[in-house]
Amino acid sequence: MCGIAGTAGRFANDDSIKAVMRSMIGTLHHRGPDGYGFFHDSGIALAHARLSIIDLVSGDQPISNEDGSVTVIFNGEIFNYVELRAELERSGHRFSTRSDTEVIVHLYEDMGLEFVQRLNGQFAIALWDARLRRLILARDRVGIRPLFYCVVRGRIWFASEIKALLAALPQLGRLDPFGVTQALTFWSPVDPSTAFEGVESLPPGSVLEFREGVPVQTKPFWDWDFSDESREAEPDVDAIAAELRELLIDSVRLQLRADVPVGAYLSGGLDSSGIVSLIRGFTSAPLRTFSIAFEDSEFDESEHQREMVEYLGTDHTTVRCSNSDIGRAFPRLVYHAETPVVRTGPVPLMLLSATVRAEGYKVVLTGEGADEVFAGYDIFKEAKIRRFCARQPDSKLRPTLLRRLYPYLANSPVASTAFARTFFSQGMEFIDSPIFSHVPRWNTSRRACSFLSKDWRAAVSDRDPLSWMDSRIPARVARWSPLGRDQYVEAKTLLAGYLLSSQGDRVAMANSIEGRFPYLDHRVVDYAARLPSRLKLRVLDEKHILRRALRGLLPDSILGRGKQPYRAPDSRCFFEDGQAPDYVEDLLSADRIRSAGYFDAPSVGRLVDKCRAGRVVGFSDNQAFVGILSTMLVDEYFVRRNPSDVSIPTLAAI
Repeated sequence: MCGIAGTAGRFANDDSIKAVMRSMIGTLHHRGPDGYGFFHDSGIALAHARLSIIDLVSGDQPISNEDGSVTVIFNGEIFNYVELRAELERSGHRFSTRSDTEVIVHLYEDMGLEFVQRLNGQFAIALWDARLRRLILARDRVGIRPLFYCVVRGRIWFASEIKALLAALPQLGRLDPFGVTQALTFWSPVDPSTAFEGVESLPPGSVLEFREGVPVQTKPFWDWDFSDESREAEPDVDAIAAELRELLIDSVRLQLRADVPVGAYLSGGLDSSGIVSLIRGFTSAPLRTFSIAFEDSEFDESEHQREMVEYLGTDHTTVRCSNSDIGRAFPRLVYHAETPVVRTGPVPLMLLSATVRAEGYKVVLTGEGADEVFAGYDIFKEAKIRRFCARQPDSKLRPTLLRRLYPYLANSPVASTAFARTFFSQGMEFIDSPIFSHVPRWNTSRRACSFLSKDWRAAVSDRDPLSWMDSRIPARVARWSPLGRDQYVEAKTLLAGYLLSSQGDRVAMANSIEGRFPYLDHRVVDYAARLPSRLKLRVLDEKHILRRALRGLLPDSILGRGKQPYRAPDSRCFFEDGQAPDYVEDLLSADRIRSAGYFDAPSVGRLVDKCRAGRVVGFSDNQAFVGILSTMLVDEYFVRRNPSDVSIPTLAAI
């Protein structure tokens, strides 16, 4: 795991570019605290900040081939590098390191742009081909590692985080109205959009080619694909479960590869418990686990975590998180996320990763991705029921199925029959669209957009986020099964934009921790996509085939436990007896809101008063408050100030 930055195009090959590269990579020190590496030549400059995990001695980057014609820097891991290296050596390539980075160079020599197809890993790659004078950028299939770029006056600039681009090009520090609207609606901007004008995110599973004087070309090399979903009448469930288990074992085995100790997160749910049980049962790796606990029982899963710790006998650490901890650490989250967020959930995970680092670990395996791959969220069940109800809209019996949803919510939308009918009838105009399943969630989130100022509403008045998203979904998706459509939209929005970014890479790398995700091994994703929908969502039993695959490895209480999504308290974290931290009072004051120009000051003032009085109970107001506050923090750190000059309190100070 590392941070990368660079530029390609015509520039003076002198000390000035070296200073710019040092400024850019300096903002990414948290991603690579173990050392810096630089490369520059005619038309190219590369910088790398290293977090040493594989080949601690000779694996410094940049790395070149034998004659120096191909040079690479990358952020991430290539898990199948051992097997790839053996193939490449048999074909005559000579290696000068033991690192996974070097296989990228030699694969490219043999395969050109097709080299990415052979990589099993999580990566953001920058490769310079001196002979063809072209820069190649590539991002892993599901979007685990970030990569941003912009083209300014014929030159391309790229980096692992936007703050590095702003260090070189401070004029990019302007928020994009529609990018912010996306964040407030979909929980994050949707690739290639970002919250900043002129800055793009390389979409997951894509390769970008840049040559001076030629328009940038971006091409996908992989995507989620449910077109081959089996329609077999009576599939052999036991055989499928056994095959899936073997695939998961191999994914875990590969992702344990490291020259440093590897830990694991343990939430007490099926997904993370499954990963830890596979480590315990099928590898010789020492088992060190970490979890987060909350003072509020609505969010706390300590009981289930303790059960798994005792069952597996792990060496375990629990980080206890209070509401005030979240409120104090929230600015640090936004600095690392670089985008408005509508939930506080990433903050406790950032605090957890700090403890992991303090305990001497650099790598953790997590259960992230299982819900997207195996249909684990209530949103999939909800959509199934809503489609069922739509076939007989006058039925009074069918809507009662909604009562089976959201048992973990203190203020569930199904608590009132009348409210449930209203809430779940949203978006029926999209019933034939792939986004149908997500409309109620997005309508709840975009309540924050109602607080936008008159000028900002005008700036996006002709771009409705839901219609825009509907138009972006590839036409082929409409031909898939309803569950396949739902899973695709979830993977392309919440997973890539939020869970793997603000709640994944950013909060882990804030403390120089690399997260790894065995359920997102592309072999697992592709295998699960081909399975019949009913093996993933069997009536209303989520992740059915995953439960079968893990049978015998987990206690029945965990194996049969319903999904409880990871959540954290929201607006209540910022008010204690009506008092808010100084930064909240400052950023949400009427003068500051008017000065920034993004939101309507009187409307924000009424929402703040409501939160201060503890009268906010629903998702919409909670998300609006968090979204507004985080947008103002983005403005503070990246618009009003250059990130090179921002000083963020350490977690120890928090």
